[in-house]
Amino acid sequence: MSKKIKNKDLASRLGVSGTLVSLVLNNKADQHGISKETQEKVLMMARQMGYFNYLAENNVVSPVEDTPGVIGMVVTSACDYFIYGITPYLQTAFSSIGMGFSIITKDPDDQRFDRMINAFRKFYSGLILVGSAADDDTVRALRSTDYPFILLENNNMQGRLNSVTTDNIAGAGLIAKHVHKLGYKNVVIATDKSMSRMYREQIGQMEDALSQMHSVMKPVTIELDRTASDDDYNFMQLETFLRPPFRADIVITMQSKLVYPVMNLFRKKKLRVPQDIALISAEEGIGFDIMYSPVTCINRPFASMATKVANMMWTEIKNSGKGKFKRQVTIVPELVIRNSCGTL
Repeated sequence: MSKKIKNKDLASRLGVSGTLVSLVLNNKADQHGISKETQEKVLMMARQMGYFNYLAENNVVSPVEDTPGVIGMVVTSACDYFIYGITPYLQTAFSSIGMGFSIITKDPDDQRFDRMINAFRKFYSGLILVGSAADDDTVRALRSTDYPFILLENNNMQGRLNSVTTDNIAGAGLIAKHVHKLGYKNVVIATDKSMSRMYREQIGQMEDALSQMHSVMKPVTIELDRTASDDDYNFMQLETFLRPPFRADIVITMQSKLVYPVMNLFRKKKLRVPQDIALISAEEGIGFDIMYSPVTCINRPFASMATKVANMMWTEIKNSGKGKFKRQVTIVPELVIRNSCGTL
């Protein structure tokens, strides 16, 4: 038998009044102008403390809907540091409110995916679309059927949609200030050519942030293309900027997957990191902390992102996808400083 949860218990944990908690739990919050975000916090805490379990065990019908279920996260590739980095936090966040969680992989070239939305309703109470999985057709199909969904790490969608993203402008600013602090002047920004379109906005933000540092020369951006055998990158363009007259002081990789091949190039050229050239990644990657040298990088706040996604999804499901209150949340990342940038 679950312990009875009183309004004052919830109010004490949340730091709000008992009256506010009562209004939310009695479905009167909107009438009294209580914000959706506050309602989310109250309902989440009630779920975590077992309030709804107690009502169910005592055959009491709650005035607010308590809708359990399973959330599906749609990704274009499971082989991504962000996906398996945030997944444990999402599982914890959803399980704390009694919901299941699973991952769905989507072929980005599959034009039939939007037709599967009705089938998904049988299995998932709501969907999380990560990055490029939120294509126009899929989003349009979800909106037309009032299917609860949230965009995660997608900065390209326009309109009133719920989304949680990393503040890439803040991340670029953290890197630029650190480069300036270390006294580097000649900066090369390296990006995977096949992903340049997807990262165009982030590349521009990085260039702008570096340009605002007066001691830093105008950065050079190069697009690395795959070789004919597709087992490595063509580094001819990058090698040009490793020599005079430019002679790069530091390379900033926009994608984490470029770090290993770039480090391998430096070893072949007998360039020591960070003694001869420094390196920073705009994304965290596998094993960056145990590399030689450990790689300085931008680390996304998985825990806070997962909590915000769970809160927003709860509200979407509660409103059957018809809620008029849509939020675009950006969360500031952190710069994890390791040896590769030359600061230690």
